[in-house]
Amino acid sequence: MLLPSKHIPAPDHVRIRRALLSVFDKTGLEDFAKQLAKHGVELISTGGTAAALKAAGLAVTDVSDLTGFPEILDGRVKTLHPKVHGGILAVRGDDTHLAALDAHGIGAIDLLVSNLYPFVETVASGADADTIVENIDIGGPAMIRAAAKNHAYVTVVVDPADYRTVIGEMQAFKGETILRTRKRLALKAFGRTATYDAAIANWMTDQYGELAPAFRAIGGKLIQSMRYGENPHQPAALYRAGVKRCGVTTAKQIQGKELSYNNINDTDAAYELVAEFDPKRTPAVAIIKHANPCGVAEGATLKEAYERALMCDPVSAYGGIIALNRQLDAEAATEIIKIFTEVIIAPDATEEALKIVATKKNLRLLLAGGVPKPGAIEVAAKTVAGGLLVQSRDFGTMEDIEPETMTKRKPSPEEMLDLEFAWRVVKHVKSNAIVYAKNRATVGIGAGQMSRVDAAVIAGRKAEDAARAAGLTDSLTKGSVAASDAFFPFADGLDALVEAGATAVIQPGGSMRDEDVIAAADAANLAMVFTRMRHFRH
Repeated sequence: MLLPSKHIPAPDHVRIRRALLSVFDKTGLEDFAKQLAKHGVELISTGGTAAALKAAGLAVTDVSDLTGFPEILDGRVKTLHPKVHGGILAVRGDDTHLAALDAHGIGAIDLLVSNLYPFVETVASGADADTIVENIDIGGPAMIRAAAKNHAYVTVVVDPADYRTVIGEMQAFKGETILRTRKRLALKAFGRTATYDAAIANWMTDQYGELAPAFRAIGGKLIQSMRYGENPHQPAALYRAGVKRCGVTTAKQIQGKELSYNNINDTDAAYELVAEFDPKRTPAVAIIKHANPCGVAEGATLKEAYERALMCDPVSAYGGIIALNRQLDAEAATEIIKIFTEVIIAPDATEEALKIVATKKNLRLLLAGGVPKPGAIEVAAKTVAGGLLVQSRDFGTMEDIEPETMTKRKPSPEEMLDLEFAWRVVKHVKSNAIVYAKNRATVGIGAGQMSRVDAAVIAGRKAEDAARAAGLTDSLTKGSVAASDAFFPFADGLDALVEAGATAVIQPGGSMRDEDVIAAADAANLAMVFTRMRHFRH
């Protein structure tokens, strides 16, 4: 049965006479409260907020004096009272509501200012579980939701950034706010409590080992609204979810135009890929186009890694995204700006490198402050019609497997290094995927094909094109190794690798015809390693 509505029209202008302020983040609070007082607003407050306002010389009524009941349970219970929620929720145009307020001595509250305990920040700090639970706000969300529900009469503020808007409106309309603003602030308030609860639910999901909770909530805070998404007819925006992970959402943009939806998507793909390579071990560079790598390499220096990555597919690299796992230096920056590049993302950059990149004013430079941990577990989600498809991020790394040689010939130590390199890369290539590598650099990449054979052939053809561009006689894949993101269902895919000149291959295994594929590898004197881990990427 639906709850009935009396359909009382909401007024456009509402005068703010009483305000309840209860905030954890006190940024700008003193000035805001002083402005309210100038408009004759009665101030009610709680705990530390009340103390801060009194210290600023403001007249404040403690909530405990309003309710006639003291704060108890170490402050866990202070605003959960009819004299608070009745004052917030009463419909001013309803005579029965007004009579109830009068009968119980409850004064209407016209403005609620509340922000919440720092739950997400507490989790990020590495605090113990008891401390994290203690930082779950109860009274704040209850008041915020009540005020947002009754936005026809109540102005709700959950973000200090909105203090100026409210005061400006009160100055313009003699202490009143207008319905359009109250609606906008209510929307923001419900979004805030929803993302707050989502962060709590997802933390508990991880803590208590629930693989598929009955209800899954995902939320985030707006970082950037965009002119459009993947295509001009699609509205888009970027949000930061609860988990802090070094990358495009944490990066500081040093220069260049505003990032587009596609820029952000590709930059994320590039930085996640380059994070597979430990910056303490070796410099690495990844070049991405349309979320797929067109060149990845390690090197003695970033400059060398970039040049080797570029050689894999110099045509596709034009207008691409470049990710580095180490601080961008002047030597690498000088090479990178020689061709048109959309974005560079790195943990940091030297002063000299910044000056070099600055000569290309439209080139976007992002400094992420660190490299994301490749093995970190995090929720990944995508929408389907009417639903949400959720899984953990593909956190499997080379360190999580025990490669097993399945052929008569074992890979040489040099081949094994290249196989490991190729396996790290193929994880980040759209399926079906084949990656050829030599001397820890990609030399051919086949991505997103319906047939694994086609992926192998395309990667080989692109390697031949790159060889011609470099003035070489032999294809880059001659003497290379290959990685496949999933098993070979038939030996024909393997035959394509042999024809391209590969000498070893790494793949998950698990096909019904594994024996046929292994036999084909033995016949070609190819070393084959199974990982028992698949890396489909759709």
